Amino acid sequence: MPTKDLTIAVVGSGGDGVVTVGDFMAQAGAREGLNCMKVEAYGPQIRGGESSCTVRISSEPIYAQGDRVDVMVAFNWADFGRFRGEILASPDAVVLYEADDEIPREQVEPHLGTGERSRWMGVPFTRLAKESAGTALAKNIVTLGVMTELFGLPRAGLLQAVTRKFSAKKAEVLEANLRGFEAGEVWAKEHAAKVADKRLEYTSGEPKLLMSGNELSAVAAIHAGCRFFAGYPITPSSEILQFFSEWMPRVGGHLVQTEDELAAIGAVIGASFAGVKAMTATSGPGLALMTEMLGLAAMAEVPAVIIDVQRGGPSTGLPTKSEQADLWQALWGSHGDAPRVVLAPADVEDCFHATVAAFNIAEETQLPVIVLSDQFIGQRRETLSMLSLDHEVVDRLTPPAEELPAFKRYLDTESGISPMTWPGIKGGEYQTNGLEHDEAGRPSSMHLVHEKMNAKRYRKLRLVRDKYGSFRTYGPEKADLGILCWGSSKGPVKEAVLRANARGEKISAFVPQMLYPFPYHEFRQYLQGVRDILIFELSYSAQFYKYLRTFLDLPEGHTFLFKRSGGKNLTVGEVEDKIGKVMETGSLRREVLV
Repeated sequence: MPTKDLTIAVVGSGGDGVVTVGDFMAQAGAREGLNCMKVEAYGPQIRGGESSCTVRISSEPIYAQGDRVDVMVAFNWADFGRFRGEILASPDAVVLYEADDEIPREQVEPHLGTGERSRWMGVPFTRLAKESAGTALAKNIVTLGVMTELFGLPRAGLLQAVTRKFSAKKAEVLEANLRGFEAGEVWAKEHAAKVADKRLEYTSGEPKLLMSGNELSAVAAIHAGCRFFAGYPITPSSEILQFFSEWMPRVGGHLVQTEDELAAIGAVIGASFAGVKAMTATSGPGLALMTEMLGLAAMAEVPAVIIDVQRGGPSTGLPTKSEQADLWQALWGSHGDAPRVVLAPADVEDCFHATVAAFNIAEETQLPVIVLSDQFIGQRRETLSMLSLDHEVVDRLTPPAEELPAFKRYLDTESGISPMTWPGIKGGEYQTNGLEHDEAGRPSSMHLVHEKMNAKRYRKLRLVRDKYGSFRTYGPEKADLGILCWGSSKGPVKEAVLRANARGEKISAFVPQMLYPFPYHEFRQYLQGVRDILIFELSYSAQFYKYLRTFLDLPEGHTFLFKRSGGKNLTVGEVEDKIGKVMETGSLRREVLV
């Protein structure tokens, strides 16, 4: 029987065109209206080294990257060895490997996870490429031809992707690659019957967008009115800087690539003070450098948006892998009491809405807002509907002319939000810096003034919680087990919950999109409907769990925790396994480090 859900992984070296193969497959699927998710992994080298790409294509909705691959393509087994424990195949997977790189199957199988029902095929990728296209570099295009014939991938879409890729080069280059594609198809015709159960079955639909979380964060910023970006390139956020370098001039904005992250956040605060919506993007090490300036933005009450695309840490850590361990830094990384808002997108589409919301919150409340993305959603590509990219935009309000004679920049209001002007507004001049100040902006070191202004700045968080507090729930209102997670862990959790519900199990999930201020009241209400609670996070030190404990009395004896380091994305299988253990034995209790 054909399949409606196919996950394909390709592994090779830098220069093998592994990522290009994945891009082409995802693009072709998107054009056919299929649901696609493409993730890639590579070593920390600047050039060369191992790389892998996994694409899940389905006619049904998908929320996770696929725990086990149905098809494995290995250009080089030595490169596969660097992904042991990260890429696992289904027991009946089809394994395609370079015929000239054959090694004993028993050496690979324990690490790949295949079983007796798997099918292994040595494919002469390199020889076919040389014979048909005249160069071994075309072996990735040969691979596309092989997989199109074997697994029913969208042929017209793949040929269109290949044509678009090489149309800017000489005609003979395009022709050579098309011959390579055809050579792969011809070879595969003799073997297609062996893998008919892995052939993708689908009905074409309306084409979909295929974008990464980083790309959508940048699109969202432009949609929200951002016209200034300052940043320093750092993996895995660099695509945001790259996108803006092309698009900011087109919308009348400005971009500055600074010498470091400290300069970047300083430039953002300066641009915002001058009246322009501004942002930066970084990863954990860069956010650490921005800590001092976050205090300045909070004290001077200047809007600023910071996107942190998390990676494994600490220090340089795992720059190309995902983790959820920047949470404490985002929440509390500051000297003194420095309020900020922290949002957490949970998938690629969320990156759009969370970024627009970040600008809305920053402009309305004059607070720094951190968007905690991560490598998994920042760099993965996912299909979505163009119609979903709609979000109301809030602009900065300035006091009307009649109020300017009595203008107090830091007026102590009930909401904590004061009127704000920018240079050039006559009568709206004010003094500001990093010192504590009174309502007019004049520096003051009096305890009473400091207490009053601290209270004013923190009052703004009430409005944020009540107006912008966002979360998602899945499953029944009354459940035996409620799952709590955040960020990119949502996808595997959602898929596991929906599967459990389909089996008649009473499992639900609560996924906050605003981490600070936390949607406390809504979560307390959610807890009343569940018997046990199970928390998932990719942080070895259990940062999310400990954060919750600072303001929540989690049910004693009914709270369970699964936490581990990043470097490997959370899987549906892990979630289902832990659900089973809690439901059956309650044996998942873990010691949490103090």
